[in-house]
Amino acid sequence: MSKVRIFALGGLDEDGKNMLVVEVDEKIFVIEAGLKYPDSETLGVEFIIPDFSYLVQNKERVKGIFITHAHDDVVAALPYLLKQINVPVYTGAMTSLIIRETLKKEGVRNVKVHRIKRSDTLRIDGVRIQTFPMTHAFPDTFGVAIHTDQGYVVYTGEFIIDYDMMQEEYNCDLNLLSEFGKKGVLALMCESQGVERNGHTSPNHRITQLIEPIIESHRDGRILISTYFQSLFRIQEILDVAIKYRKKIFIHDEGLRHIVKLMEEMKYYTVPNDLLIDRKHFSNDMEDVLVIISGQGKNLFRTMSNIANQEDKYVRFRSSDTIIIASPIVSGTQTDANNMENEIYKEGGTIFTLDSKQVLSMHPSREDLKMMLYLFQPKYYIPVKGEYRHLFVNANLASKMGYSPDRILILENGQVAQFEEKILKSVAEHLELEDTLIDGKENWDVTGVVLKDREVLSTDGVMIIGVGVSHKTKEVINGPDVQTRGLIYLKDADYIIKEVGNIMEKCIETAVKEKRYDNLTVRGEAREKISKDLSKETGKRPMVLPVILEINI
Repeated sequence: MSKVRIFALGGLDEDGKNMLVVEVDEKIFVIEAGLKYPDSETLGVEFIIPDFSYLVQNKERVKGIFITHAHDDVVAALPYLLKQINVPVYTGAMTSLIIRETLKKEGVRNVKVHRIKRSDTLRIDGVRIQTFPMTHAFPDTFGVAIHTDQGYVVYTGEFIIDYDMMQEEYNCDLNLLSEFGKKGVLALMCESQGVERNGHTSPNHRITQLIEPIIESHRDGRILISTYFQSLFRIQEILDVAIKYRKKIFIHDEGLRHIVKLMEEMKYYTVPNDLLIDRKHFSNDMEDVLVIISGQGKNLFRTMSNIANQEDKYVRFRSSDTIIIASPIVSGTQTDANNMENEIYKEGGTIFTLDSKQVLSMHPSREDLKMMLYLFQPKYYIPVKGEYRHLFVNANLASKMGYSPDRILILENGQVAQFEEKILKSVAEHLELEDTLIDGKENWDVTGVVLKDREVLSTDGVMIIGVGVSHKTKEVINGPDVQTRGLIYLKDADYIIKEVGNIMEKCIETAVKEKRYDNLTVRGEAREKISKDLSKETGKRPMVLPVILEINI
């Protein structure tokens, strides 16, 4: 029998950065390649992606990458991976268009992006892999089932159970899922983000019944509505209501305009031309118009704040505006969302906010997850995608359905579950992983040292001490000149500045006297002594930058 190994390079005990790896003997299959956005303490870091070291070291064994949909937490790290290894990508119709555009923009060439059906059977290097359609906030979302002689290894992808879903690109085939269960599933990986919610997610993921009365009662006025950029199902609901009441539509974000255009090309959705206003024809004084404002996380609320503060290029807030916050406040966005509301209220606006407890994100609640366990009937259950409390509650759910503890695996990122002869043999192996921090567009892997420096600069400030010495004799001929930022006010601390200068001079003079002068070494000694002195005098440990200029005279 084949040897099967399952592990995650990201997405466990965290929100985002999802990447799962399934090995069948020597063949490696990757599922998802996402990023996560940092917390406010990770200074200057744009986003964080998984550690690809294992995949790069074993690139000859990597046979394919499956991307289930086009949300940032499962796809946005893909260009960074493909810059290091050339591996075929398998994904849905709409997602394939977005990936191809992204790779072109990032200069990644010669990578095959295979457009596959939501329900498809592939044979990759002798391994049979099947996909199955799932219902999520993005069209063409699917799950993955990898066939081994020990049974299927199944990843559901992100999903909800919605029995009323009529659109093919969002639909789910429960009958197909049960077929896998009948054939035998070795391990099932299910996401955990919504596990703390009781019941099914559906129908509480829909917003039509909440926004329609507002839009109907404000037919003649301007309505601003905010929504997360990648919640396409929700955006379609908004468009449907606007079209029903024949309101003009202005899409504020160019990225969303492009997505709507792609959906039209795919024949998934069409906005009547007479209702859609392009940028060159939009005017801020238009009345009967619905403005859709989209973005990701904090950036969405910051855009709304800019509009309220009259700082946006296209849309400026008017006190007669009606605002619908159709992007419920989630963890990490509270401060920016509150600031936005404050700015709007100051201007006299009317706000309707959809509560996150009332409008659920399109992730499985408890009954949805129980349905997956019932249909797939796996031998082993592996909660994935979520913080540790989510993984724990998901595992507990399986336990209540009769799964014994030895059949439920809560893994850490890098921890390898190895299966042989249809039995879990080991979880002892643990890959050493370090997050890759992306600072700006092309500046890879910001180190811990850099982040520490930024933290010091932001809290304790910086001191620069400049001295000029004779190139020949190393005698001090200029300075010391001391400059600080964010530490002390110079005029109030003459004695500190004088002492710092003395330490600098003494370090140079001592080194020259002892005939061991070296520019770099002396600067290091001065930095250490000055740092100790500043800590004693101010209680701070600023970044200390001694500069010794050797001058020919």
